[in-house]
Amino acid sequence: MTAIKLPDQAIEAVEESIAELKALCYSAGGDVVASITQSLKCYHPGHLFGEGKLEEIKQLCIDTRAQLLIYDGELSPSQQEKLERCLDIAVIDRPALILDIFARHARSREAKTQVELAQLQYILPRLAGHWTHLERQEAAIGTRGPGETQLETDRRMVYKKIGELKKELEKIDTERNTQRKRRGDKINFCLVGYTNAGKSSLFNSLTGDAVLVADRLFATLDSTTRRVSLKGIGEYLLTDTVGFIKKLPVNLVASFRSTLKEAVSADMLIHVVDFAAADLDENIRIVNEVLDDIGAGEIKRLLVFNKIDLVKNTELRRNMIASYPGCKFVSAKTGEGIDSLRQTLVETCDEMFVELEASVSPDDGTALASLAKMMQVYSGHSRGDLIVYKGKILRFDIPKLERLGVKFEYGN
Repeated sequence: MTAIKLPDQAIEAVEESIAELKALCYSAGGDVVASITQSLKCYHPGHLFGEGKLEEIKQLCIDTRAQLLIYDGELSPSQQEKLERCLDIAVIDRPALILDIFARHARSREAKTQVELAQLQYILPRLAGHWTHLERQEAAIGTRGPGETQLETDRRMVYKKIGELKKELEKIDTERNTQRKRRGDKINFCLVGYTNAGKSSLFNSLTGDAVLVADRLFATLDSTTRRVSLKGIGEYLLTDTVGFIKKLPVNLVASFRSTLKEAVSADMLIHVVDFAAADLDENIRIVNEVLDDIGAGEIKRLLVFNKIDLVKNTELRRNMIASYPGCKFVSAKTGEGIDSLRQTLVETCDEMFVELEASVSPDDGTALASLAKMMQVYSGHSRGDLIVYKGKILRFDIPKLERLGVKFEYGN
């Protein structure tokens, strides 16, 4: 693995990024045999590294019998090609490694489609430098124009496949929107956070479910939603989502927008943070940036520091409370703080309800059935020709009452 430290970068940040790259390699099933970093005032044109450092990297690859060199950053197609020629070894960058991990972990039709789209968009500008014949799915006759080269044909095929995948994602997105509408009468909490922060473990603790939990980056790619019962409140929905990371490939964020829409449609985001991470504030900042980018920046959120069983620093906890008022501290592993978090969710749910009196005709079966689903009834009595129900209802269900023509008055 290789990295470059520029003057405006702190050495701790570079070391943290390298450590994360090692974890990414592990998630991809690889072994790290060596890592090397060079401090530079600016990138050298073409090869990025200085000539002396390039020779050192080449010798290190020979000595360790490395089969692949990974650069902790993003390489242009020409930079990647020049490095491979100079070092005589396959070279990839951080985005390519992340894409490989996503491809390995994708399970659902949606995740596989999203990853394939991101991979093709990544490969497209690199076809000229790393051309290999793409297997054609169509008959050879009539598929190539006069004088067209094989590279141009392959590029045209990639464009065509990208168009097909985009249409497939639009279809999946429509299906997801239909699913969201079906559960639109429930409060929806969405777990978001940096990869490997323990979102899936916390999801299991709150729901009693058993979704995949693994101590590796990007173990979860598909969003999972479950209903959770709360005494005196009814039910709420809890959704687990894909984690974020530094230097996440732009194409990958774009491809996963339909999955990330779960966060955009949430009533509250539960931002899970690894309390044992070396750079808490930086991880929080990165997640907030992605949330802003997908249009979820204004949604109410609750910051939850997970894995507190791994940290005995009480001063750190005081600092986080001062920096992030209202945050919670939990351990999904030991259960510490989970009851307090559940109580916070109960209180949050309760704030989303409003008390009212609804009057409906006993002959209006549609309105009566809708009230039975939407309203938590305290009492009911007759008033003239109407039945009057007193209770509470979710604020976002008020427009439904208005469309049904139900007369209501807000309670004190």
